[in-house]
Amino acid sequence: MTTISTPAARPENPRFSSGPCAKIPHYSLDMLSDAPLGRSHRAAVGKAKLKESIDLTREILGVPAGYRIGIVPASDTGAVEMAMWSLLGARPVEMLAWESFGEGWVTDVVKQLKLDAKVKIAPYGQIVDFGTVDFDSDVVFTWNGTTSGVRLPNGDAIPAGRKGLTICDATSAAFAMDLPWDKLDVVTFSWQKVLGGEGAHGMLILSPRAVERLESYTPPWPLPKIFRLTSKGKLIEGIFVGETINTPSMLANEDYLVALKWARSVGGLKGLIARAEANAGTVRDFCSARDWIANLAEDPATASTTSVCLKFTDPRITDGAAFARAVAKRIEQAGAGFDLGAYRDAPPGLRIWCGSTVETADVAALMPWVDWAFHAEIAALTAAA
Repeated sequence: MTTISTPAARPENPRFSSGPCAKIPHYSLDMLSDAPLGRSHRAAVGKAKLKESIDLTREILGVPAGYRIGIVPASDTGAVEMAMWSLLGARPVEMLAWESFGEGWVTDVVKQLKLDAKVKIAPYGQIVDFGTVDFDSDVVFTWNGTTSGVRLPNGDAIPAGRKGLTICDATSAAFAMDLPWDKLDVVTFSWQKVLGGEGAHGMLILSPRAVERLESYTPPWPLPKIFRLTSKGKLIEGIFVGETINTPSMLANEDYLVALKWARSVGGLKGLIARAEANAGTVRDFCSARDWIANLAEDPATASTTSVCLKFTDPRITDGAAFARAVAKRIEQAGAGFDLGAYRDAPPGLRIWCGSTVETADVAALMPWVDWAFHAEIAALTAAA
């Protein structure tokens, strides 16, 4: 029987949650001392801070000058819903999903907006074949499946001359993956993912084609105030310079600014991508050296570098969900890694956040604990048999 010693070292930061995600390295609340607390977000200081967040987002992500960037309510969910309720219905719609959040957008479009959308769903570990997608329709998809650990490897299959809009939920991809802006008309994400910001705020990025749709099309359904992006047929430009639809948290905005400035300090987008790839590579190397654990992604080209999802493959495991929970619990009780369980709708296993704010040394320190916990649980199963 394999014996394994308790690892000697723990990660300096054992936080591997896939949302809210780890704060930037060496984070301190003292970094937020410049937040204009108790001031109106409509005052000059408030609007300047919000616009700074928009401007730094553009700089770090390399968003083209013609694209609008807005801060919107209700996290990434609010941003995606705002886009779908405001833009869909003018053309046929294709909904693509390969994880639970993407399937949630399918439900909203089919059951709430009641559109006769063509739905394509891939099982966990796979993505939809983009070669079968009609991009003359409006197409809605997630770039990176946070709950499935699979991602679109690139935008090559999206034609430049498409007639429809591409609406991309990029919440666990932005700041860690290279998004092809010429292939994307709407991009959404939230502060609490790759940059480890605070929750409740989303980002909505619109291409000129998306703006043209907004100004030329009126949906047949009522739009709540927080979804309204136009007034009298024209884009509400203030939203995209820091005049938010509802009251934002200036404290959370300051936190986002701190993260953006840190991102610049580590080399901007190129540096952020490299950090996530190094983290995911550490997990990949661990799995490749063992026959009892594997990446949930079936094609390595589609394996996520942020929400890395793993499955146990040992044939002795008869109750995969219970085993995975026990492994995650054992690691957490040891103080070596928090929030490692797979998403509730996903196949049993582990999910390790490897986004850009995570230090590679911490991922490397975590993996021996996965080894230790696995063998401890296998020993418990053998003893009980």
